[in-house]
Amino acid sequence: AQALRQTSAVLASLPAHTHLRRAAMAPVKFDDIPKVATEVLNDDYQVSGYVLKAKQKTKMGNSVLSTQVDFQDKGTATPAKLAWKIPAPLATFGMGGHCIDKLEMDKAGKFKLETTSSYQNYPGLKVNCKSDLVDKSSISVGCTYTGLKDTQLKFEGRLFRQKDMSQVCNGEATYSFCPAATCGLKFNGLILGGLLPDVGLRLVSGPLFCSVLAKEEFKSFSAAAHYKANPDLRCAAVCNYSKKGTNVTVGCSYKGLYKVKVTQDQTISCSAKHAVAKGFTLLGGASYSVPKGSLSYGLQLSIE
Repeated sequence: AQALRQTSAVLASLPAHTHLRRAAMAPVKFDDIPKVATEVLNDDYQVSGYVLKAKQKTKMGNSVLSTQVDFQDKGTATPAKLAWKIPAPLATFGMGGHCIDKLEMDKAGKFKLETTSSYQNYPGLKVNCKSDLVDKSSISVGCTYTGLKDTQLKFEGRLFRQKDMSQVCNGEATYSFCPAATCGLKFNGLILGGLLPDVGLRLVSGPLFCSVLAKEEFKSFSAAAHYKANPDLRCAAVCNYSKKGTNVTVGCSYKGLYKVKVTQDQTISCSAKHAVAKGFTLLGGASYSVPKGSLSYGLQLSIE
C-alpha cells in the first residue's frame, strides 16, 4: 500500500502531457494497453516509399479534409486515401452531438464511414456506427461508456446476420483499479461457445512502464516495457510469443524526433523528423536487413 501511495505521488507530480501520467489517469482501450511502449517502436517509421500527407481545416462546420498520396516507382502519383471529418454535420438543425469521424475512400475505390453520437441526458455514453457504404452486412452499431469511475466499456454488434460468429458482436472492458495499474479484457461472439477472452494488464512506477497481453485463449502472449531515462530519451522493448515463434524488438527515441530500433531478425531501422516550418514536416527513415543485405528508405511530407 505504501508503494502504491508513493507511485501515486510521483504520477501526480508529472506534467499533464507526459505519457506515463496519461497512461495511469484514465482507462484506455484494450488495444492501447501497451501503447506507451509500442509507440516508440512503431510510430513515425517511414522506411520505404514516398508519401505526401495533407490536412486542411475548412470553415464548413470545421470539417477537416485529409489526403494521402503515394508516389510510385515509375514517377506517377495516385491518391491512396481521401478522408473527411465533419465534427458537427447537424449543428444547423440544433443537433450538435453527432459527428462524422471518418468518410474515407482508398485507392481501390472502397469506402469507409464512421460516426459517433453523444447525448446530454446520458453523460459518458457515445454511440457509434460503421459501414463500408456498399454491403449492408458491414453495418455495425456500438457504444462506449465511461460513466463509471476509472472504467471504460465498449460493445459493438452487426445489424444483419453473419456467418462468422466472431463477427456477430465484440466488446471490451478496461478498469484502472489504482493509479499505477490498468487491466482489461476483450471478447467476440465466440465467447458464447466457450472461447476465452483476451486479457491484458499494464503497470507504471515512476519512469518504468510494463504491460502484458494474453490472446488466442492464452496461446499468444505479448510483453512490453518502457523506460523514460530523462525528459528527452525513451527506451522500449516488446516480446511477442505465439505458435509461430518468438519475436523481440528493442528501440529508443530521442526528443520524439530521432528513433532507432532493432528486431530479432537482425533488421535495423532508423527515423528522423524535422519541422521545416509550422505545419510543414519532413519524416525520413531507412531500414537495413543484415541477413539479406538489403536496404530500403523512404520519405514523408506532411502539410497541415
